[in-house]
Parts: sequence; structure tokens; C-alpha cells
Amino acid sequence: MKSTALASIGLVGLLGLLGCTPQSPSPDQIRQNTANATATAARDAKAMAQGVFDGLKKKGPININRASAADLETLPGIDHAAADRIIAGRPYKNSIELERRKIISKAEYNKIANQIEAQ
Repeated sequence: MKSTALASIGLVGLLGLLGCTPQSPSPDQIRQNTANATATAARDAKAMAQGVFDGLKKKGPININRASAADLETLPGIDHAAADRIIAGRPYKNSIELERRKIISKAEYNKIANQIEAQ
């Protein structure tokens, strides 16, 4: 009798738990969720690939003590004449000397400050 009562209570509890679980998604819901996840993954993968590409394109800061005129001219606002002035003023202890020694203007320096170094 005890075992029958315990089995009945267990069965009722199991049925209660099964009745409280969420319904399984329909095949259409599964397809829609999969399509959304795939679209998100594709968008994120494209953004990540573009970031890797952009990162590989950047070579790091340009060393103003060793860079060629052509390399210096890749910097925003630096034309051939400015590149020649930078080369003529070598060596530099640090990049801020470009502005302090009036090689380039403060505005020009501010455009390139994070893209150059003096080593």
C-alpha cells in the first residue's frame, strides 16, 4: 500500500513537471530561429573579416627618422614638400619635434600624431 501511494505521488509529480515545461518549438519556429542566427553570424563574420583586413593593412606607426618621402606622403596632410622638410630635419628625439621645430604646423601634427614615431 505504501509503495502504491509513493508511486502515485511520484507519477503525479512527474506529470506536473511535464505539464510545466515549455512546449517544443515548431519546425517553422526552428527554421526562423536558425535563419536569424545564420544572418547574424554572417554579418558578424563579415565585420570581423573587415577588421582583420584593416588591421593587416596598417603597418604601425611610421618612423620619421627612417621613412622615405613616399612613406611620409601616405600620412594625411603631408605632401612632397612637407615630407622633404621632415627628412631634412632628421634626426628627431621624439615626434613632437616636428611641431616644435616648425617643420609642420600644429594642425598637421595633430592629424598624424598617432601615426608616427621617432626611434
